[in-house]
Formats: sequence, structure tokens, C-alpha cells
Amino acid sequence: GASYFSGGIINIARDTDGTYIAVSSRGNFYLTWSPGDDFWIPHNRGTPRRIQNMGFVNGKAKEGIWMSLNGGLLQIAKGADLTVDTPDFQSVPIKTGGYGIIDLGWKGSDEIWAVGGGGTMYASKDGGKSFKFDNSADDIPGNLYQVKFANNNGFVLGSDGVLLRYSGQV
Repeated sequence: GASYFSGGIINIARDTDGTYIAVSSRGNFYLTWSPGDDFWIPHNRGTPRRIQNMGFVNGKAKEGIWMSLNGGLLQIAKGADLTVDTPDFQSVPIKTGGYGIIDLGWKGSDEIWAVGGGGTMYASKDGGKSFKFDNSADDIPGNLYQVKFANNNGFVLGSDGVLLRYSGQV
């Protein structure tokens, strides 16, 4: 019923062209809005697991959308059509041990970083076909919430004001 599409928003992301994607507080659906749309378009999650977070591939809606799900699962829909109810999401092989993925950051088209619960970080050097655990944040007691890159510098924001800096070398 209509109550399925009720509640608040836990995350919202904007791409460079002004397209938005927002995740419902219950994680049971997400919304999209593109310039020229009259209203936000609700989308079913297409999986029994709840959505943790969503964003745009490489920060651009035209390149696709990514979705992290409870239990540490990650899916990407490359070149996704935001007008369809459920884009063609493909599972990404990432072994998280159940830790949730909270954010993804692109450092170019082939290098992707994922951060999440328990101070976990993963890196992909092949455009997201595979991810490997990165132990750089093993001693961080808390979650990592955001990862962003600009030029060759990267930053990760975590619990209790933790700020990590990536300067091109691991």
C-alpha cells in the first residue's frame, strides 16, 4: 500500500548534472529525480535485503548506480535507466564477512574504494570486477562513512571525527 513509500530519507546523492538518488530510512525503496522531472520517482529495491546506501558510478548517473545492501552485499547497474522500476543490478564479488558497505569512491574509472562498518576498506583496481581487503584502517575503532577523491588525493571520514588521507600510496 501507500505506507510502503513513506518515511524519511537516510542518504541523498547528487551527480554532476543535477540528478539525485535518495534512500528511504527503512531501506525498502529509493527515489530518483532528474532535471526536468515533475516529481521524485520511487523504485523498488528488487532484493529481499534492505538498502544501506546508494550512489552514482564515478559520480555520474549516466555511468550507472551502485547499491550496498545489508550483510555487506554490493550491486552495480552500469548505464542504468533511472526511469525503469528496477534497473539491471549485477552483484559485485566483495568478501566483507558481513560488514556493511557504507560508501564507494571512484579514483578514475578503474580504481574504486569501498568503506564500511568496523573500519573496513576494500579496493578494486579493475573497475569493480573484484575487490580486495585493505588493512590500512585495521586499527580504527569504528565505522568509515564516506570516501572521496580529488586529483590523486583521497579522504575517508569515519566515526568520532576520524579522517584518513590517501596520497597515492598504500
